[in-house]
Amino acid sequence: MLDGCVPWPSELVERYRAEGYWTDQPLDELLRGGARRHPERTALVAADGTRWTYAELDAWADRIAAGLHGLGLRAEERVVVQLPNVPEFVALFFALLRVGVLPVLALPAHRESEIVPLCELSEAVAYFIADTDGDFDYRELARTVRKAVPSLRHVFVVGDTAEFEALPEAAPVDLPAPDPVAPALFLLSGGTTGTPKLIPRSHNDYLYNARASAEVSGFSENTVYLVALPAAHNFALASPGLLGAMAAGGTVVLAPDPSADTVFELVERERVTVTAVVPPIALLWMDVVDFMDADLSSLELLQVGGAKFNSEPASRVRETLGCDLQQVFGMAEGLLNFTRLDDSDELKTTTQGAPLCPADEVLIVDEDGSPVAPGESGELLTRGPYTLRGYYKAEAHNARAFTDDGFYRSGDVVRQLPSGHLVVEGRRKDQINRGGEKIPAEELENHLLAHPAVHDAAVVGMPDEVMGERTCAFIVPKGEAPTLREVTAFLRERGVASYKLPDRVEALESFPLTKVGKVSKVELVRRLTGAAG
Repeated sequence: MLDGCVPWPSELVERYRAEGYWTDQPLDELLRGGARRHPERTALVAADGTRWTYAELDAWADRIAAGLHGLGLRAEERVVVQLPNVPEFVALFFALLRVGVLPVLALPAHRESEIVPLCELSEAVAYFIADTDGDFDYRELARTVRKAVPSLRHVFVVGDTAEFEALPEAAPVDLPAPDPVAPALFLLSGGTTGTPKLIPRSHNDYLYNARASAEVSGFSENTVYLVALPAAHNFALASPGLLGAMAAGGTVVLAPDPSADTVFELVERERVTVTAVVPPIALLWMDVVDFMDADLSSLELLQVGGAKFNSEPASRVRETLGCDLQQVFGMAEGLLNFTRLDDSDELKTTTQGAPLCPADEVLIVDEDGSPVAPGESGELLTRGPYTLRGYYKAEAHNARAFTDDGFYRSGDVVRQLPSGHLVVEGRRKDQINRGGEKIPAEELENHLLAHPAVHDAAVVGMPDEVMGERTCAFIVPKGEAPTLREVTAFLRERGVASYKLPDRVEALESFPLTKVGKVSKVELVRRLTGAAG
């Protein structure tokens, strides 16, 4: 096991093997096996329409793997990959798996304050970037990173390399198979402050993650999956994402951005059947679809996750986009929850799904760590065959983030229905304490989203000397913004308790987002308090 990674207990390794969750195959089997079984089927489609069959993509990954190995990259070395949704990301990902080099998957939105610490923590020997994406030149960032990180031996660029190296290719070579219990890659935690922590995902657990997610989402060889979110995001990569689509023998289409203009054109051109987005993007698509001339008739399923999708907009997906909705609630650390395709409309719109795996263990506890009564709210704790046992090189944090018996403390506040479905009620810190009255931000946001003049809503607490906190509702309006008086009257009509009514309403054109596309409530509070970023 790589130094700095928390090993799986031997009894769980044997249990997960015996119960069939772990198959001791390399994660690369998703492409290699597809190339054996259906070599001529289309595996990957770029935004410009360029296509690769499973056999062609498999051969491309082999050539890159040989090129990297020829330059001296070796198993268990770490590299940082920061690529947009380009075909090279997919080929490189499988190539790194074949060499045994461990990719740290950074997001395109990351900048120096994230990339340098990631490279330092992982002791990265290589950094993979595009030349530019939008108006940002990653080569400038690479120059800074190279000066700051002594371990960095290579910078590989897709596009105009400048003084750096092109992605290498060479004649394929035989490479040893990896240990399936060992890490295959590192994901980043979705924290909103500080440097993201590294999440080791093994071949066994991530392969199960992708395959089981694909099965519960109804993926098949006829699936055409559009990658609208960054491919390095756990949701778009393997929940079920592009890896799940390949596990089912389907086709992956890459979108350079999630805008309605881009996505709707690709859905029509490639007859996309499923895609996955975060709630703000789903809201935007539903708002503009009536004004766009796009044929979305092929779209069968919209997966929404990354943050809670409130019931008001969730109930409008079918009538606006003409497809089914699947809510997905999970974490890069492991546990995934899906509404099932045969769930009732009520479950699909009001819950965030039930655990993926029969071996997922879920505890819901109070502030003292004691289990709450059935149906009561509490913090979600979990462990299972695809949930991490500890962050990489984070012994002190792991002592706080895990119980003594290995349950991960998610920080999410949930309640569980008798059906097993979870209802997400926010984060422990996403609750406003107004003079001793507790106000769940998610609940008030859901009411606000029902207002005909509100496109999106985010509720935060304002520091207050008398009450401790008061409530501010940030809204993105549809047209003219409603006043505080109008919002209050609307909420009263819906039966909202007086103490939950917002003390202030602020209208914005758009919300600040974290690097993973969630609303940054930290930044919203800073705007209220004038605190430095």
